Amino acid sequence: MPHSPKLALIAGPCVIESEAHVHFLAEQIRAVAGPDFVFKASFDKANRSSGSSYRGPGIREGLRILQGLKAEGYRVLTDIHEPWQAEAVGEVCDVLQIPAFLCRQTDLLEAAARTGRIVNIKKGQFVSPWDIRHAADKVVAAGNPHVFLTERGTSFGYNNLVVDMRGLAIMRSFGWPVVFDATHSVQMPGAGGTQSGGQPQFIEPLARAAVAVGVDALFVEVHENPAAALSDGANALPLAELAGLWERLLELDAVTRRHLPADPE
Repeated sequence: MPHSPKLALIAGPCVIESEAHVHFLAEQIRAVAGPDFVFKASFDKANRSSGSSYRGPGIREGLRILQGLKAEGYRVLTDIHEPWQAEAVGEVCDVLQIPAFLCRQTDLLEAAARTGRIVNIKKGQFVSPWDIRHAADKVVAAGNPHVFLTERGTSFGYNNLVVDMRGLAIMRSFGWPVVFDATHSVQMPGAGGTQSGGQPQFIEPLARAAVAVGVDALFVEVHENPAAALSDGANALPLAELAGLWERLLELDAVTRRHLPADPE
């Protein structure tokens, strides 16, 4: 799958909070990025820190809500956690996302591959950039060449992540599009006790660095009021900051792409 000719945007809330909220955010993001962005929202957050935390509406209601976005012309991404979910999600969504903690699960990767949809593999916090290609190879071997690789930070001691920008260049050399997840990269897993913390003030510096290295897409979770978000609000980008950030990143991307190696013939 070739690299993108310009920086693309994947954005939305961490989890589906309500049908009205999803449509509100989709409209707001489209006003900033235009119609070609990919809307992201999860129907289930199966890896919450606490068992009592909000997980989402579930697959049936979640897919109904996402189908409503598809009917309005949006492209949609959501994550799957178990192989049986792949077929139903593939009937609705343009991109199936493999969560970072599950990136080595062969059955899950193969089930996603069989849908024929784009499979976005989030690199696990415990996986090196050169090893994540094995996960992509599993998707391709199952007959699907449509793979994205997403960097979301690497575990660094307890409750902290770091991003090694060398990894973006390494993953890009494999030939598949590379995505930088600027919001989960500033997450502080479990730092809030029963929930994760975050350092959102570093979203833009890390995003600028990733775009300067050369990535195909930026992944950001956005919320109009992060403090009230039902999941991952501590590392979400405030919606009001998206337009300025996106404008600055597009300017940087235009410069960067003049110096990136071309796709092989």
